[in-house]
Amino acid sequence: MKIYSLSDFHLSINCSKPMNIFGSVWDNYLDEIRLQCDKLGDDDILLIAGDISWAMTLEEAKADLNFIGALKGRKIIIRGNHDYWWKSISAVRAALPQGVFALQNDCLKIGDVVFTGSRGWTTPEPGNALPADEQKIYDREIQRFKLGLAAASKIRTDSDKLVVLCHYPPFNSTFSKTPFTQLFEENRVDAVVYGHLHGPNVKTVNNLSMGGIRYYLTSCDLLRNRPINVEL
Repeated sequence: MKIYSLSDFHLSINCSKPMNIFGSVWDNYLDEIRLQCDKLGDDDILLIAGDISWAMTLEEAKADLNFIGALKGRKIIIRGNHDYWWKSISAVRAALPQGVFALQNDCLKIGDVVFTGSRGWTTPEPGNALPADEQKIYDREIQRFKLGLAAASKIRTDSDKLVVLCHYPPFNSTFSKTPFTQLFEENRVDAVVYGHLHGPNVKTVNNLSMGGIRYYLTSCDLLRNRPINVEL
């Protein structure tokens, strides 16, 4: 079993919103995702860290979820900031194709790896502060990670690895420690995958180590639609 990650598909199969208005890197990207994911094994795991679909309702999103379900391997998803169709987690799970699993305030164990995750939120740059309404969202996301990590701690053995999915980067552009990264370190997380960032002017790196944890930026356009291998 190998673990891969690729995120921010921004699918719009039933609600046409072509992504190539954002540049030629998005031309035929769904075909490229299919092609690259065909290289995965049936027992491999593909982590998709949010921004799955442009759909506004779960019914509209079903075609996009079926696209994900048809990809090779077992898929684990979290909600991104554009996933407005994601309402009740029970309804989402009822609509998921076989082999697709959704995380929300909980965890999932496959083999000797435990997975948990949440959307996260924008981390302010040094010297800046979030507006009060955004700070509430930020604090709420911290609590959601605490719930997921607490659930993971109950089923994790000493030999198990722990992987976190986070849609937003859990740090700012200076890669300073944050409440998110501190939580990950306290809970002995082995790897974190995240997305949200797009475009040629993104000032970050796709793979870095901090506090003993590997962080992987997995936005599909930045990876040229090739799933990245998450090493544990």
